[in-house]
Amino acid sequence: MFKKLFGKEKAITNEKIVSPVTGVLIKIEEVPDPVFAQKMMGEGVGVQPTNGIVVAPVDGEIIQIAEKSKHAFGIRSALGQEILVHIGLETVAMEGEGFKTLVKLGDHVKAGQPIIEADLELIKEKAASTVIPVVVTNSSNNEYDFVWTEPGNVTAGETVIFETTAK
Repeated sequence: MFKKLFGKEKAITNEKIVSPVTGVLIKIEEVPDPVFAQKMMGEGVGVQPTNGIVVAPVDGEIIQIAEKSKHAFGIRSALGQEILVHIGLETVAMEGEGFKTLVKLGDHVKAGQPIIEADLELIKEKAASTVIPVVVTNSSNNEYDFVWTEPGNVTAGETVIFETTAK
């Protein structure tokens, strides 16, 4: 109704992305996997988690969820960013063991909403690393400017890990 009365809604031009997990923020170049560290998947950061509750880093739609392995999800934000949250490294081989998904493909979620519960102890045992890369997979389109938060302690759903502005 307000839209009719006052015209178009103001277009979103920037977003704040919050940490999907509590832990320590690291630069993407420090993620111990060349695919992420060399930004082959896109611009982003990594988080060394201290617990296994993984939440949505931004309001958006779940556009990808690793159905069998449950180790990763993708979310499209209102600004159009496609953000991949990849739980651990070499976790595909776990075939879903230690992961519990709490949402499904197409769900609309809010920043801070739990998406996946991961067993960090099992990941430590069976995978290469527990580090969680958070990557904007469509950043190579050169549509966004990023402001990265300095490495340090972060809280899931609260600490801003980067800000994005549409060009």
